[in-house]
Amino acid sequence: MPTKFDSNKHHRRSIRLKGYDYSQPGAYFVTMVAHQRECLFGKIVEGKMRLNEYGEVVKWEWESLPQRFKYLELGAFVVMPNHFHGIIAFHDIVGATRQNFNKTILGKTSLQTTATDSIDGSPLPNGPQPASLGAIIGQFKSRVTKRLWKIPALKGTPIWQRNYYDRIIRNERDAAKIRDYIETNPIHWADDDENPVNIHS
Repeated sequence: MPTKFDSNKHHRRSIRLKGYDYSQPGAYFVTMVAHQRECLFGKIVEGKMRLNEYGEVVKWEWESLPQRFKYLELGAFVVMPNHFHGIIAFHDIVGATRQNFNKTILGKTSLQTTATDSIDGSPLPNGPQPASLGAIIGQFKSRVTKRLWKIPALKGTPIWQRNYYDRIIRNERDAAKIRDYIETNPIHWADDDENPVNIHS
């Protein structure tokens, strides 16, 4: 039976934790929502997510992150009709203890360390610092938007809501609940807070 996970408690945090260094090694649960909660990325059919062309772009860009940034690793994720959930980890290349921590959190047996790119932060004074979670999420959303804008039907259309939600994953118990929540999200679409039917009811 799926572990109960309170979505409001665990991912509705649009304001970053004050004083926390989001560029340090660690794992995070992130959520991004489509502009005006429009179901851009596909639909749920019999409890399974069926990605459309736009959803495939989101999936491809997310999966490509570890190939571009050597300090990143991905855990469970799901592209939903109008939002995205995923686990992302920053690891210290030379820190074996931290690597083992991320292996446990992500439920993996190896690290992907083939990339060589770096990432820049926002040029604005209050923007995310370079190589931080905020900078990476900002670039991910930007890359998705640029690719989707090449499709005539979406040219110039806002794709994402501003900002994103995050939760710092503290331990394996926390991670297990979040992984379960992500993996079963399509099954519970009818009751999802982001489902337009529930928003307008």
